[in-house]
Amino acid sequence: METIGILQWCLDHLNYWTITVLMTVESSAIPFPSEIVVPPAAYHAAATGEMNLLLIILSATVGAMLGATINYFLALWLGRPLIYKFADSRMGHLLMIDGSKVLKAESYFNEHGAVSTLVGRLIPVIRQLISIPAGLAKMNFVKFVIYTALGAGIWNIVLSLLGYYMERIVPEDQLIDTVTEYSHEIGYGIFAVVVAVLLFIFLKKKIKKA
Repeated sequence: METIGILQWCLDHLNYWTITVLMTVESSAIPFPSEIVVPPAAYHAAATGEMNLLLIILSATVGAMLGATINYFLALWLGRPLIYKFADSRMGHLLMIDGSKVLKAESYFNEHGAVSTLVGRLIPVIRQLISIPAGLAKMNFVKFVIYTALGAGIWNIVLSLLGYYMERIVPEDQLIDTVTEYSHEIGYGIFAVVVAVLLFIFLKKKIKKA
């Protein structure tokens, strides 16, 4: 309950530091939706001008990278059996994760390779957990940081622009529901575009070799 109270306090006092803290938590210990952090901050930036949109995006991306790095090293150091045991424990369930979610993220990572760290940041559920299979697979840390930063940056830009734009057309009490609806559609759209581009590059290389 104390942790939930701290999170609620941060949500009620959004600034660059609390955005970073909340996004760190969102990408590591408690995978709650990033839609409840970044869009409201951008909404208030548009309404009051007290915060800068670029710094909101930067703060959110730094936080996402910190949280993802925590998961990466926990998976790297603890190993697969302990990660799954924790995910299926009472504590894991309290943190809103379980073995099936970790398995889903791991299967996605194994199927799509290291680039899934980038693409996975754009997919609900997978987004918060994709760093765990990256750690289990002992992915090169520099590549992990680069792909995570790109994926998190793209997603935070989308959420920030949505929040900033919604200030003109949506009452604040309807912001979260509206952004969640649109963000999922946009996320899957970006995912489809990224996959199409990667497929094009792959086929181009194959044709060139042939």
